Amino acid sequence: MADCECLNACPFFNDQMAEMPSMSNIIKQRYCRGSNTQCARHMVFRTLGRERIPADLYPSQTERAEALVAAG
Repeated sequence: MADCECLNACPFFNDQMAEMPSMSNIIKQRYCRGSNTQCARHMVFRTLGRERIPADLYPSQTERAEALVAAG
């Protein structure tokens, strides 16, 4: 499977994780490479659009993403 279409421009990695490349690579491997269905940021992107992704939303915060999607 290919990398997530959002990976290159993802503010989470380019802004918040820029100074932590080792941790960033671990998170990318889990949420961005291959299946991205478990990434909270991608859940919001897919349903509500890029502009509705909170800057402080971590890929692991799926419950928060589900609440955002449910609220529309």
